[in-house]
Parts: sequence; C-alpha cells; structure tokens
Amino acid sequence: MRIDAVKAALPSRKLSNEDILQIVRESSEATYDGDLDAAIKRIESWLTYSGAQTRYALEENETPLSVLTGAIDAALEEAKCTKDDIDTLVYVGVGRGFIEPAGAYLVAHALGFKNAHCFDVLDACNSWSRGAQIIYHFLQSGSSKRAMIVNAEFSVTGNRLGNFALRHEGELTWTFPTYTIGEAATATILSADPTNEWKFKFRSRPDLADLCTIPVNGFQGYCNQTERIGKNGNRFTSYGYELFEAAGPELIQVFQDLNPPLDKLRAIFPHAASQKAGDDLADLFKLRHLVSNVYPRCGNLVSCSVPAAMAFAIEEQRVARGDLLAAVVASAGMSFSAYSFIY
Repeated sequence: MRIDAVKAALPSRKLSNEDILQIVRESSEATYDGDLDAAIKRIESWLTYSGAQTRYALEENETPLSVLTGAIDAALEEAKCTKDDIDTLVYVGVGRGFIEPAGAYLVAHALGFKNAHCFDVLDACNSWSRGAQIIYHFLQSGSSKRAMIVNAEFSVTGNRLGNFALRHEGELTWTFPTYTIGEAATATILSADPTNEWKFKFRSRPDLADLCTIPVNGFQGYCNQTERIGKNGNRFTSYGYELFEAAGPELIQVFQDLNPPLDKLRAIFPHAASQKAGDDLADLFKLRHLVSNVYPRCGNLVSCSVPAAMAFAIEEQRVARGDLLAAVVASAGMSFSAYSFIY
C-alpha cells in the first residue's frame, strides 16, 4: 500500500496554556467549591509537565467541514487525482456530527464524492490506525483501488467535551485530559502497491474500557456499569494517570511484537497524548531522535495525531520517499497498535 498523499489542516485560533487556564477560570468561577487559584496552578503544572504548549481551535467563521475540505483538496492535488478517482471513503475518529448515518456519507455528499463507497471506523485515538489496516486489506484484495481516509477532530470549540466548569478539585482526576486536546482535520489517500508491505500489530485491553469514555443517553443498559463510566455525565471522562500507567507496558510489548529494524527506521509517529510520555517510551529503545510528536505544537489531536505528524514531517522534509516509518498508538478501549511501512 502506498501513501499517495497525507495532509493536515489546522483551524485558525491558536490557544496557549494560558488561554486554556483562563477559559477554565472564567467557566469555574460560579461553580467551583474550593480554592480555584490552587486548582488552576495544578492544571498549569500538569500541562507544563506533559509538554503542552499550544493547540488550535475553530474561529467563528470556520467549521469542521471547511477545515476538512482544505485537507482533502490539498491531498487530491498532491496525489494528482480527482474525487471521482476515490472508490472508498472512510471517516475515522471521535469528532463527528452524526451517530447515524456514517459521517463518510455526509462528507461524500457535501464535497461531491460520487463514486466512493462510504463507511466509518470508530476506535477512539486508534481510529486512523484501524482504518489504515482495513484499507490495506481492501487494496490487497482488489476490492478497492484508491481510498481516502478522513477525520475531523473538533471537540474544543463550543465546549463539546464540557469539563471547563469545574465543581471541585477531585474532578481533575478524571477531567484534566480535556485541557490537552486540540483540533485538526486530515486526509490520506492510499493506493495499491504490492511491493510495499505494511506490518500491523494490535493489542486490546477491554478490562480497561472504563478509563476513558464519552457515553450517550441510555448507556447504562449497554455495559457493566462501573463508578468511572458517566463520572462527568455524558461528557468526556478520562483518567489520564491510570491510562498512561497501563499504556506503558502494553506499548512496549506491541512495539516489540512489531520488531521493526531499528537501524533502518527514519521516523516514529506516536499518538500525541503527551510529549513526556512519548519521550520516556522512546528512551527505552534509544529512539527519541526519531520521534515526531505533534503534542507541543497541537495538543492531543485524538485520531488525527499520526496522520498530522506524518503530514508535517513530509512538508518539513524530515521524511522522504523510500523511508521506513513506524507509528505507535495507545487509545481508549484500551487498544494499542504499532505498525511500519515505507513512505
């Protein structure tokens, strides 16, 4: 499978850590029961520790579709193809406007993809990785000739995740990851290439499924209820410390399962949930110099993390055709992936 093009588009509003802290302060003044100044300082120290610096959000004149359109147009131009050449359109990720139908149909209708079969893949931050694995087998089997994977992670604007109005200090245990999230859209065009084998390794830990959730109304009848699920109601709930504690050993194992030739790797793209966590993991393999992490620049881009990191590395000429690349992702679920391929 060949990557014909991978493009990322960011919205226009740039947010610093200070901007996020101000939003939390203004949102919490009427609701917080306790020392708000102390809570703000705690959030600030955690953001600094994680390596967060900036992230992006929509301006008033922007929409998720308008930003995604920019990424799609740029990918089509680089791949030297048209929308009519795309026979499979896959929408991946958490950010979405619809539960039904699949978001891919709405994108196809809005942007004029007339020949594309459409479906969605949802696996939290591993959604792009799962989508790429599925498309790889589609292309291998001949059921698709040229596919596009798109995502639009826009959960900050309009406070869609909630959680900026704190009520008490204890909430930070399952709410802090909200303040690390940024917005972006990506478009990746893939075509068949029998000479370019992609290697995928996945691991799943469903026993950790309640560590990071966004439930919908009536979720109680669809799961074994635990005290973690619904802790913020229907809003984003994420136990960041426990997620990272669980992810470390699993990511080490899945990367060892992949067993790429380390001396030939030219770049590694992690899921951007933290710069420090990514660096610590890379140090175990003495590979920090290869890690391309968008977290300091863009925050946690959810399912956009890996394709955005690739797009930026290609644009900045840190990656060239023929390079062996790898990605490593930890995701809610929990799921873990490592995969390698030639760009």
